[in-house]
Amino acid sequence: MGDYQKIVVKKNPKVASRKNPETRYWRRFKSPILIKEYASIPSIYFSPVAPYDFAVTSSTRVQIYSSKTHQPKKTISRFKDIAYSASFRHDGKLVVAGDATGLVQVFDVNSRAILRTFREHTMPVHVTRFSKNNVNVLSASDDRTVRVWDIPTEASVNVFEDHEDYVRTGLVSDENPNLVMTGSYDQTVKLWDMRQNGCVMTMNHGAPVESILMYPGGGAVVSAGGPTLKVWDLLGGGRCMHAISNHQKTITSLCFDGSSSRLVTGSLDHHVKVYNVEDYKVVHSVKYPAPVLSVALSPDDSHLVVGMANGLLSIRQRQIKSAEVAAKKQKDERLRTGAYKYFTQTRQDDFVVERERTKRLRKYDQFLKKFQYGNALDEVLREGVHEPAVVAALLLELIHRDGLKTAITGRDDVSLEPLVRFLIKHIHHPRYTNLVIDVTDALIDIYSPVFGQSPIMDDLLKRLLFKVKQEVAFQKELAQTVASLDMLFARSGASSSASLIHTAPSSTVASPRLH
Repeated sequence: MGDYQKIVVKKNPKVASRKNPETRYWRRFKSPILIKEYASIPSIYFSPVAPYDFAVTSSTRVQIYSSKTHQPKKTISRFKDIAYSASFRHDGKLVVAGDATGLVQVFDVNSRAILRTFREHTMPVHVTRFSKNNVNVLSASDDRTVRVWDIPTEASVNVFEDHEDYVRTGLVSDENPNLVMTGSYDQTVKLWDMRQNGCVMTMNHGAPVESILMYPGGGAVVSAGGPTLKVWDLLGGGRCMHAISNHQKTITSLCFDGSSSRLVTGSLDHHVKVYNVEDYKVVHSVKYPAPVLSVALSPDDSHLVVGMANGLLSIRQRQIKSAEVAAKKQKDERLRTGAYKYFTQTRQDDFVVERERTKRLRKYDQFLKKFQYGNALDEVLREGVHEPAVVAALLLELIHRDGLKTAITGRDDVSLEPLVRFLIKHIHHPRYTNLVIDVTDALIDIYSPVFGQSPIMDDLLKRLLFKVKQEVAFQKELAQTVASLDMLFARSGASSSASLIHTAPSSTVASPRLH
């Protein structure tokens, strides 16, 4: 005999609760501040260092906003055309940006002076990023080229030309500055190696790629194109691990939270969604008044900033509790000192091997395993202990085992009362109606000879009969209403067709296309 299989309780879909911890956390990003810029906002980028100011690119300028006052503290307007993709260096002291003429410029944040200019692109540059080695800058353009620049000499040290359409997103790996990742409107994501001066991996997203992100550790990358997110395993040769589509329109922007455990997406469908990267389920969603072009979270998870196509900039702030700051400081201290918890904690890229734990059977499963059907039924019917879904699952199991009659035979009115009350309560519920009818039929077949001998059972059976008559009457009224609506729809459809025929020109009626 094989191992006993536990009862499978059917899980019906539930409406997401607004009171779960995840929702409560994201709802703390409140009191949005709306600022109107001169044009659409294609790029928002936070400084990696405190106080985490952020650069907003719009029209022909880049504005550095203060994370404390939420007002522009610096404005860089040294562009001859529309500016794109302003981003900070890793120390927060320099900013690099491209523009629609193909120019790439490096600015000092404090003085706003132009420090370096790179001129070899011939079309708009939508991607500019600093390498973590602080001596290279990545740029990608609509001229289909990707260039890596040497900052001191202002010369391009690598030129990648394998893309066949506009290159609109890219990054340099934080783990290995020799690796560059780009996404293009030719629907591909490419990994480039500066040491080989060529492409070492190509992944086909299946739609024009708008944004990419690399996970910490560099083992995986997520790409956004059309309404779909795809997660690629770089260590597995570019295998697609997940494909997620929760937006209705094109996803335009991606970012991680401070711990990289949540992925935030912005889309043209006016929504910003938050995903749990463990299972890629949406844990929160926010609707905005216009299509979202850019979204960014501050490194300390205190600010959520969104840029829209109509020029609106939305800034939401979360008040960080002192306990959260203290916990983070304590964790950082442990990591610095190399304490025991540093070596035992689980990291994102770790594989955790656990021994399989023996799962204990529920009490009703234990009774079923011993073929004690009556005791199993009594166990699930105990008041306030089990949900209706568990009772329904057990009754179905008894019917499949041909043990329902065994379970309900030989009972007195006291032991039958919980079962009949369950039937009364759920006979009108669509999920359980058919099952309750089958159990009621079995109950009547067994106990009809003794009906009238127990006042308790007689009262319960009258209530059950009244509930059934009430449901039948309701179904009749519903059928009449549906028939009346069908008649009204049929008449309105016929009248509209007749009016179209009378108003149509004679030449249109005679057109062969209508035949």
